[in-house]
Amino acid sequence: MNKGLGVLIVAFMMTGVAGCWSRDSSESAANGETGASGSQLTLTGAGATFPYPIYSRWFSIYSAENPVRVNYQSVGSGGGIRQMIEKTVDFGATDAPLTEEDLARIPGTLSIPTVIGSVAVTYNLPGLEDPLRLDASTIAAIFLGEIEQWQDPRIQALNPGVALPDRDIIPVHRSDGSGTTYVFTDYLSEVSSDWLGAVGRGNAVRWPTGLGARGNEGVTGQVRQTPGSIGYVEQIYARQNDLPMAAIQNRSGTFVMPSIDATTAAAASLAERIPENDDFRLSIVNAEGPDAYPIASWTYLLVSPHMEECRRAEALLDLIEWVLLEGADDAVALNYAPLTMEIRVRAMNAMKVVTCGPENRRVIDPDRSFEMSSRDKPVSVRLG
Repeated sequence: MNKGLGVLIVAFMMTGVAGCWSRDSSESAANGETGASGSQLTLTGAGATFPYPIYSRWFSIYSAENPVRVNYQSVGSGGGIRQMIEKTVDFGATDAPLTEEDLARIPGTLSIPTVIGSVAVTYNLPGLEDPLRLDASTIAAIFLGEIEQWQDPRIQALNPGVALPDRDIIPVHRSDGSGTTYVFTDYLSEVSSDWLGAVGRGNAVRWPTGLGARGNEGVTGQVRQTPGSIGYVEQIYARQNDLPMAAIQNRSGTFVMPSIDATTAAAASLAERIPENDDFRLSIVNAEGPDAYPIASWTYLLVSPHMEECRRAEALLDLIEWVLLEGADDAVALNYAPLTMEIRVRAMNAMKVVTCGPENRRVIDPDRSFEMSSRDKPVSVRLG
């Protein structure tokens, strides 16, 4: 990002998206909705459970400050993609990058990154005081059903001096189409040729063993009530339920716990990998660096390149810009890692292609852009 552009910097204002969407009374009346002084406009979304805790907080705060209610259903990334294809929501959400097959069904759909999180390997081993340490091959062998006992020599070798229980291992996995599953299986596919050959990566895979549960909430609940179990969830679900998390050996050989710093380290080189067309569909699992947590991912909001109702399109893009500009502190409070300012700026500029209405009007003024200020803050600038 060129931070030295000689442009006039204008302080960014959230009302900048298309000017004044909340006061478009003529279109509101046509759609049976009143303006800012009346009932709220409702945006509907569905998808990933991975970011649900932060989305719930963000949408609640935004709705309290704006005449917009956000109804987000945490149904899994697969469900979010499906509802975008079926055109039953204003926006979708996914942790798994859209495939070319997906894009063939919803061409031009934008994948706008919002935050970075970690998938924790959590477990229920009563009496175990020390944090469990696991490496890639051991995790793969557990979920392949090859390691069936907690006292297996391969687990014991990673945890010298730790009194592992004499229990069967009960793997717990997602039963629904899940971006968290995609991130977890993407990691296993990167680090284990056995896993890649037998199972592979995907929102939904054929699990060789274990119990299934719906959503991060379901996996968390199943692990919590099942001694001897092990599962994978977005790390906030483990934290909120006081479940332990394993330290995972990264590609540098360091055992790393999921944390904001470790997740940020995993995404350290992300900006350089984004192509010029701002296709944000990139994997950051098994990242390089001694401090990087190896099972990390960013998550996306899915935005159609064209929406029929301009007021609805303007409200949605205003919401996303608020998330990108104002949401970092709330993300940190829930142990998500915020995007770098450079990536946030690129994401906001990427949304300039979105159009609305029968005249295909640009929702964001094409003469408006975003750059980095000298204080590393995103600002709105006027081109020309």
